Amino acid sequence: MKKIVSLFSGIVLFATVHAQTIDSAWFRNNYEKKEISIPMRDGVKLFTAVYVPKDNKEKHPFLMTRTPYSCAPYGNEYRAFYANHYKEYLKEGYIMVLQDVRGRWMSEGEFVDVRPYIADKKTKKDIDESSDTYDTVDWLIKNIKNNNGKVGVFGISYPGFYSTMASLSKHPAVVAVSPQAPVTDWFVGDDFHHNGAFMAMDAFSFYSSFGKPRPVPTTKGTPGFDFPTQDKYGFFLTEGALPNLTKLMGDSIKFWNDLMNHPNYDKWWKERNVRNFAENVLPTTNTMVVGGLFDAEDCFGAWSTYRAIESKAKNNNKIVMGPWFHGQWAGRGSDGSNLGNVQFGSATSDYYAKNIEIPFFDYYLLGKGNIDSINEANIFFTGENQWHHFAKWPPAEEKETPIYLHENNSLSFSTPTDSEKEATSYISDPFKPVPYTDGVKAYRTREYMTDDQRFASWRPDVLSFQTEILDKDITLAGPLTADLQVSISTTDADFVVKLIDVFPDDFSYSDKDAYVMNGYEMLVRGDVFRGRFRKSLENPVPFAPGKVEEVKYTMPDIAHTFKKGHRIMVQIQSTWFPLVDRNPQKFVDIYHAKDSDFQKAEISIHHSSNAASKILLPIIEK
Repeated sequence: MKKIVSLFSGIVLFATVHAQTIDSAWFRNNYEKKEISIPMRDGVKLFTAVYVPKDNKEKHPFLMTRTPYSCAPYGNEYRAFYANHYKEYLKEGYIMVLQDVRGRWMSEGEFVDVRPYIADKKTKKDIDESSDTYDTVDWLIKNIKNNNGKVGVFGISYPGFYSTMASLSKHPAVVAVSPQAPVTDWFVGDDFHHNGAFMAMDAFSFYSSFGKPRPVPTTKGTPGFDFPTQDKYGFFLTEGALPNLTKLMGDSIKFWNDLMNHPNYDKWWKERNVRNFAENVLPTTNTMVVGGLFDAEDCFGAWSTYRAIESKAKNNNKIVMGPWFHGQWAGRGSDGSNLGNVQFGSATSDYYAKNIEIPFFDYYLLGKGNIDSINEANIFFTGENQWHHFAKWPPAEEKETPIYLHENNSLSFSTPTDSEKEATSYISDPFKPVPYTDGVKAYRTREYMTDDQRFASWRPDVLSFQTEILDKDITLAGPLTADLQVSISTTDADFVVKLIDVFPDDFSYSDKDAYVMNGYEMLVRGDVFRGRFRKSLENPVPFAPGKVEEVKYTMPDIAHTFKKGHRIMVQIQSTWFPLVDRNPQKFVDIYHAKDSDFQKAEISIHHSSNAASKILLPIIEK
């Protein structure tokens, strides 16, 4: 009888909790906040906010985020975990943990950007983000009452990097880690470089605030650069060469100076590439990497972190990619049903939270439910607007298929013939660079990743090649590779390649479209490559003017269906401003170049039978 009463009481309590509105009042009534300075092995103390359920009838797991962006609010105020799907963790009684990483906000110590991992730690002074995670977890397990001995770690963007480092901590209590849009390799991809090209607008805007020194623990942030105009294109063009931005930045921002003084993929950069250490993930640490197909900041990081863990570790590892901007899956201002003008047909962020993230942590941290519906690769395909689940990524049926550039701006799966024109050329003028999106912008937009590219098609310094109208669906699933045969009139140049879905001329989502979708040219994937690195990222070499050379590079994966009735377009250009800094088109140290170094260049893209430029499409038959 007692068992029946106990079971009935448990059912009533479960129903009561799950029927309640989880808001700020509920949070305060059901959780206690503790602010703790947790000692690390070298004596440095890290400021940690721990939200503990008042219910002590059962044991609770930890769910932790380590961040350089503050675990505010400090003092008596509570973090608004109830504002998105994290409220489901509160319902289940998770112990929510936020920590200011070493040297940031209220934590002691010295902050180091993307602090290198130390594989062979020999003394207490050998610290990194994985050891700080280990020490934090160990303290929490031993000192917070009513915990169940299991820890999950997640975080988006820079906290995604700290999540990856948590997976390297080797603490047995860390059983579930989800690096989300993780900072991974700031030279090859992610926020501040793409294939060696400097993402000047983001780097300058971010580090003018984030990079300022913080000599003592504080709850106050620092302001960024006070731009004299909201027209960022005009501002960066007027300021000119990178040394002019360095003067505006000042001498106190260490990492900006590091960026300026490590122009190539040297040892300094490789030490900060977390992919190099993925073999240190324990088999008992389950990982799920999450990212956005249209993440303007860390799309590369999600794909490459997944691949590194998959190839080097022996754990259970999964990937989730939705049609999202940076952090959109966590409800950052949108339910994931659209990005800019492009519609995805459903609330993809809600689907992710309910069917993927919450079940993942519940299963590994609470021993609740199952993860049968979470496959190895859980990917949303735009164009057809459907989720697909695969046993591996890229899918086993993926076949790399070349599509060739031809004369008269055509694009087809047939190879060029001997009778075709040898090349198509354009003049790249660094004093009139191609904007990355249309219109005057006050900041770098997140929507540019799916923006209409017709504004670029109309420019003489952008080449557009397109297919005939497709007579069947073509689905792409995997990395996209540009393989260009080029010649230039100078000694250096950048190459921006964009894959575009051209909608039918009579297309519309509905009669209420806010933007004219007839003939819309949707950017599916675009990326830049700094030509000097065509042979290696470590050792740049100049071009020989007029000599035909190969420029081949791989872009982040795509998952997209070009529908019957659409066209496939490829655009090629050499500036993408001010998203990417301008290449002087002269083989000089760009980070210390003079305004007088910048010059025009004639760029020729070859498409003859002997020098065929092509895009390698990861096609799957469905």
